[in-house]
Amino acid sequence: MALVASSADAAREAEAELRRMCQWVDVADADIVVALGGDGFMLQTLHAMLERRRIRPVYGLNRGTVGFLMNDWGTGRLEQRIAKAKSFTVTPLRMDAQTVDGERLTIPAINEVSLLRETRQTAKLEVTVNDRIVLDELVCDGVLVATPAGSTAYNLSAQGPILPLGSALHALTPISPFRPRRWRGAILPESAHITFRVLDPVKRPVSAVADQREVRDVSVVSVDIDRSRTLTLMFDPEHALDDRITMEQFIV
Repeated sequence: MALVASSADAAREAEAELRRMCQWVDVADADIVVALGGDGFMLQTLHAMLERRRIRPVYGLNRGTVGFLMNDWGTGRLEQRIAKAKSFTVTPLRMDAQTVDGERLTIPAINEVSLLRETRQTAKLEVTVNDRIVLDELVCDGVLVATPAGSTAYNLSAQGPILPLGSALHALTPISPFRPRRWRGAILPESAHITFRVLDPVKRPVSAVADQREVRDVSVVSVDIDRSRTLTLMFDPEHALDDRITMEQFIV
């Protein structure tokens, strides 16, 4: 096992405690990675996994705030907990963004890809699904595409639907839409190819964010599922990710 920790004090203290209790190896030599921190650090760890030739399963322990993607903190019987953990496979999104200056960037996203206005001016976007224009002009603060694993995060805050893990669906959710006033989003098959074109990128600049990485002043953004790479998250059976996502639908 390899051990990684966020820079938060609670995570560093937990790291020191666990290093005294177990034998650890470098991430490159590990079969499993134990991550200490919050959801943000888990996303950071998963993105680091995507950059490696061999992707390891990640077992998270919550030393952050919310910890939706983490297991409860505890040092007792850690190796036994990991041995009994339930594994979940997550397939990331791929964001292809082109800026006003013509720069092109491809960035993975595990939770969501979001487009956000950069100034007080609302964004104006053309939305295409599978090469068919479905919205000629979406006037809004932004819009996002969320995976099932990310549907309880920013997507839920934007009044988007919660998607069961393994549903093979993505949520297309507007952020404070002004026009069409009654459009509240769509649920699409994960195979859908989604493209956003910024209609007035100079007067109404828009940034695109793939989880924690931002590209400013975009003109066109495409979002697809990236089947070439998969991630594995491990959870204690009593706190499995699929059950957590399901139960989020009953929190009022």
